[in-house]
Amino acid sequence: MDVSMLRIINKYPPMKGAVMAFSKQDKAFCVLQFAKTESWTCVQCAFCRKFKKEAPERKSIVRWHAKFVKDGCLCPSKRTGRPLTSEDAVEQVRTAFQRSPRKSVRRASRELQLAPATAWRVLRKRLQMVPYKLKLVQKLKDTDKPLCRDFCIAMQEKLEDNGFDDRLVFSDEATFHLNGKVNKHNTRIWGTENPHELLEHERDSPKVNVFCAISKKGVFGPFFFEEATITGESYLNMLEDWLIAQLEEAESDDFIFQQDGAPPHWSLRVRQFLNTRLPGRWIGRSGRGEDVLMPWPPRSPDLTPCDFFLWGFVKQQVYLLPLPRDIDELKARVTAVVGTIDVKMLEHVWQEMDYRLDVCCVTNIAHIEQL
Repeated sequence: MDVSMLRIINKYPPMKGAVMAFSKQDKAFCVLQFAKTESWTCVQCAFCRKFKKEAPERKSIVRWHAKFVKDGCLCPSKRTGRPLTSEDAVEQVRTAFQRSPRKSVRRASRELQLAPATAWRVLRKRLQMVPYKLKLVQKLKDTDKPLCRDFCIAMQEKLEDNGFDDRLVFSDEATFHLNGKVNKHNTRIWGTENPHELLEHERDSPKVNVFCAISKKGVFGPFFFEEATITGESYLNMLEDWLIAQLEEAESDDFIFQQDGAPPHWSLRVRQFLNTRLPGRWIGRSGRGEDVLMPWPPRSPDLTPCDFFLWGFVKQQVYLLPLPRDIDELKARVTAVVGTIDVKMLEHVWQEMDYRLDVCCVTNIAHIEQL
C-alpha cells in the first residue's frame, strides 16, 4: 500500500463504537472495484475518494463480492423462518377435532405432543377452523311447539291481508342495570403497554324497568316504571294512563296490541281491561272465553321485534363506555337511543319478523334467537 492510499484512508478513520450502514449503491461500488483490482485496500481508497466517508471493512468487501459471485445479486438472503408443520401432524389435528369438536386446544396438544401454539395455528390457518361459542336458549316444552306452529301459520295467513302488518303493535319490558354488562371479549384497549384498567362491577346495582311498544310507524316509549318490580297493578296503570291513549291517537282505529305471557300481563284485571277496551284486537296469553285475536305462544322471544331487535339495539348503544353514572343518565341514554330508531329501520324489522315466521314453520319450531 503506497503513502497516498494511507493518507486517503486515514483521512476518514472509523468511528469507535459506531456501526456503519451501507446502501445498495455503496455495496455495488465496492463489488465492481474489487472485481477490477482484486485489492480491498484499493477498494477502500476509491470508496473514500468517491463518497467522502469511512470505507467498509475488508471482511465486508470480500463478503459482498462473494455473495454477488454466488447469487448474482446483493439482496438479503431469504430467512428460513419457522419450519412448516408436517402433513401428518395436520391430519392428526384434523382427526382429533373431527372426533371431538369440543376438545380444548391444550388438551389436544398434550395428546398429540404438539405445542399449543402449533395446534392453534394448524386449526386456524391450515384447516381454516373457527372456535364457535355455545348459545344459551330457553328450553321448549313438548306442548310449546304445536302452539307456536299454529300461531305462525295463523299469523302468516293474516299478514296476507292488505294492511294487517300496519295494524300490529308489539310490546315488551326490559330491565336496565346501572352497571350494565360489558362484554370482555369485545372490549379492548390498544396500546404499547398494558394500562391495567379495571372496571368495577357492582352486584345488585340500581336498575330501572323500561317498557316500549313498537309498530311499523314508530316506537312508543320508553316508559320507566317507578317500582323495582313490575306488578299487574303497575302494568295496568301504564296501559290505562299512558299507552292506550297514545296508540289511539297515533295508530289506526283498529290497531292490534300484542303482549307476551309475563306474570304482570296475566293479571285478571289486565285481561279484563283488554277485553273491554280492545275486544278481539289483542294478542297475548289468555284464558277461556276471552276476546283475544290470537293466543301468544309461550316461550317465544324469537318472534317479537322487541326481543330480536329493540332491546339488543338499545343496550348495545346505552352501555358504551364510560357507563352511565346514575339512573337519570341511564334513562337519558335509553331515551336518546330509542329516538334514533326511524321508519326505515322498522321496515327491515318487519321483514325480519316475516322471515322468522317462515323459518319457524320450515324448521318445525327450532330455536332461531341467533338469526
